[in-house]
Amino acid sequence: MQRIKKGDTVEVIAGKDLGKRGEVLRVLPKENRVVVAQVNIAKKHQRPMQAGRQQIQPGIIEFEAPLHASNVMLVCPKCSARTRVGFRTNEDGRKVRVCRKCGADID
Repeated sequence: MQRIKKGDTVEVIAGKDLGKRGEVLRVLPKENRVVVAQVNIAKKHQRPMQAGRQQIQPGIIEFEAPLHASNVMLVCPKCSARTRVGFRTNEDGRKVRVCRKCGADID
């Protein structure tokens, strides 16, 4: 089970965007990276291309670049503090993520 999932709110704890919070848009588990909304904005110079019948517009495109997963911490939805993630097994045998600060279930 992953500690950070798509849709979670995370806070950046290292780098140029230190302290910013945002929602996880994508998780790349093989590279151990996450893409967070409005964080780590990069610019890419796009050339005009022909993709089938569509024409890709040229110009400078801004997009969210992936961050390393160790540079973000999960924000607990209950206590709204950044926290480490623990795991616990429920009564019905399901494994759930748990906030280490307040003890509330995250899932």
